[in-house]
Amino acid sequence: WTLYTYPENWRAFKAQIAAQYSGARLKVASSPPAFTFGQTNRTPAFLSNFPLGKVPAYQGDDGFCLFESNAIAHYLSNDAIRGATPQAAAQVLQWVSFADSEIVPPASAWVFPTLGIMQFNKQATEQAKEDIKRVFTVLNQHLNTRTFLVGERVSLADITVVCSMLWLYKQVLEPSFRQPYPNVTRWFVTCVNQPQFKAVLGEVKLCEKMAQFDAKKFAEMQPKKEAPPKKEKAAKEPAKPQEKKEKKKEEKKPAPEEEMDDCDAVLAAEPKAKDPFAHLPKSPFVMDEFKRKYSNEDTLTVALPHFWEHFDREGYSIWYGQYKYPEELTLTFKSCNLITGMFQRLDKLRKNAFASVILFGTNNDSSISGIWVFRGQDLAFTLSEDWQIDYESYDWRKLNPDSEECKTMVKEYFAWEGEFKHVGKSFNQGKIFK
Repeated sequence: WTLYTYPENWRAFKAQIAAQYSGARLKVASSPPAFTFGQTNRTPAFLSNFPLGKVPAYQGDDGFCLFESNAIAHYLSNDAIRGATPQAAAQVLQWVSFADSEIVPPASAWVFPTLGIMQFNKQATEQAKEDIKRVFTVLNQHLNTRTFLVGERVSLADITVVCSMLWLYKQVLEPSFRQPYPNVTRWFVTCVNQPQFKAVLGEVKLCEKMAQFDAKKFAEMQPKKEAPPKKEKAAKEPAKPQEKKEKKKEEKKPAPEEEMDDCDAVLAAEPKAKDPFAHLPKSPFVMDEFKRKYSNEDTLTVALPHFWEHFDREGYSIWYGQYKYPEELTLTFKSCNLITGMFQRLDKLRKNAFASVILFGTNNDSSISGIWVFRGQDLAFTLSEDWQIDYESYDWRKLNPDSEECKTMVKEYFAWEGEFKHVGKSFNQGKIFK
């Protein structure tokens, strides 16, 4: 199970903490090459599963996909934290909705300018502070006789509301502001110190001094714009100040509408990861050239001869991978989703790899295996943590490119036809990673 996000995304934290409570196995893909915010989430493969291109986004091993953080957190929860009775479940939903509608908008308006994400607006900030006071008054009253929001234990209600308040408590809620709401702070501190919260959030340090808008930081955060072309006619000169004002107004408008998207872009900014293949010498085998031949021309008469004529035995290696758990494979379309899901999670490996992976057999009696070509002599998945989500579900064997076994397997897997003697099941369908 994979959760795509950028690091330190409070929306993703909801799903991660829920998984800690339910025991759901969750792999977080939050850094290159598995996921690069602003790049991976704009690729056709990502957008085919998550049309808005937003994160967090969830994909199961069976291909099941979800966007929207509350839906993902709900799915990864168990009945105990979703609410064991219809009444409790409805109350949990009430607080989840409350967080989205009553906490997130004023929290964003107040906190974002202190992070340099949004221009400071005094009126909007003062209004946000009043809105937060109103929200905290409601919560303080509710928690006067309760340890948690719903029932006697942590629920998805607590997880969601705590996560929506994280930036408030870290950035702006100084002791004097918190003082009238002791029940809320007691509850917040209790939650973030639960082992399941700590495993995701680490140590949460409460704000000592209210953060203020930093004009310099805001200026640094803004994308540099091209200088407008000079006006040709002097007659237009007097209009310049008015044009500037209009431009400023236009630039300010999107921020409140986009809400968390501005935050996404800033918090996701991080240095690019090193290329895991950078240490290898240049190879005479041009992988892209072979891929073009494979895609556009006949496999047996053109692509395969080209492959063996140009294959660089020093710079590349050939591997056979076989899925370890064929007994768990049920419907063939679900098994195919396993393959395509793995391919999508390996998007950044495409430049340095090629594979043909085949599903053999029929419903409830199938197997998956494939031939992979990697840059270098190592199994490529071991070179990056982000490529290790699926590979341990396969047995891997390096093939000798000069052996008859290797030549036969490459031919059969690349052409999707042959005896496939080592499999013992008929070809069902194949998928190409290129």
